[in-house]
Amino acid sequence: MGDDTARVLVVVSAGYDDLVETRELRYFVAVAEELHFGRAAQRLSMAQPPLSRAIQQLERRLGVVLLHRSSRAITLTQAGSVLLREARLALEAVEAAERRTRRAAPDRPGVVLAAKAGASSELLSKLLAAYAAAPGAVAVEVVLCGPVEPERLLRNGSADVALLHRPYDTTAGFDTEDLHTEQQVVVLPAGHPFANRPHMSMAEVNALTDLPLPRWPRPDGSYPDGRPGPQVRDHTQLTQLITLGRACAVMPESLRAQLRDDHAIVPVPDAPAVTTVIAWPPHSRSKAIADLVRTAIRL
Repeated sequence: MGDDTARVLVVVSAGYDDLVETRELRYFVAVAEELHFGRAAQRLSMAQPPLSRAIQQLERRLGVVLLHRSSRAITLTQAGSVLLREARLALEAVEAAERRTRRAAPDRPGVVLAAKAGASSELLSKLLAAYAAAPGAVAVEVVLCGPVEPERLLRNGSADVALLHRPYDTTAGFDTEDLHTEQQVVVLPAGHPFANRPHMSMAEVNALTDLPLPRWPRPDGSYPDGRPGPQVRDHTQLTQLITLGRACAVMPESLRAQLRDDHAIVPVPDAPAVTTVIAWPPHSRSKAIADLVRTAIRL
């Protein structure tokens, strides 16, 4: 979708001439993220003067100040912070529409399914086998990725369907069907004093200062602050840290099949249950996605 044709997303008055264009939103996001007109212009492969004029025009059109400018720094106003958040969502929605439209072409009939690497492995294997045996099945490309990636790929249009896990993934904005609910366990190093306990509470898990819970990345790639747990990117890294006695982890009970003898499993009854769901974009008209969802529900 070319910048000169995409006049969508943010309506600031009743007149069509007052529609904010995706081009302007991209300009503003670059400036707001860089907080420097020179760097933003370089990132956009354009000269700085027209970029400055475009931002000034956007401010006049919206009737608000988006940036505080001084000789030393550029900072976002409250209105600028709101527009940055909304512009990111709007641009992501446009990019998702582009990707889904391209994949809907007759010469690209396959389905892209995103799932967390190591999670729901048995369910995924059964789903792929059952769907492949169904009449009219199309090719399924499986994308195995990190903990926050399946939701992101589904939202930005890189995936057609995803296996997500509540409460860890946010399913708002998707159509979903629940597939499986299970309890959680804490994984400890074998030989830990609590390894033979019949169960533990979440309070006891959080009190294991010698084995802090890991910190998973947020959707933007940053890590939460305020607690001492190690930063982890995937389950392989996490299980090795547990083996080394550097962390523990609370995870769905089904993952015990992937653990080794140097791990101990203790049930955590008061940990929130984890529900595996199959999720897809709302109002989808894809027969392949519908067939895949129906297969998952039958399983």
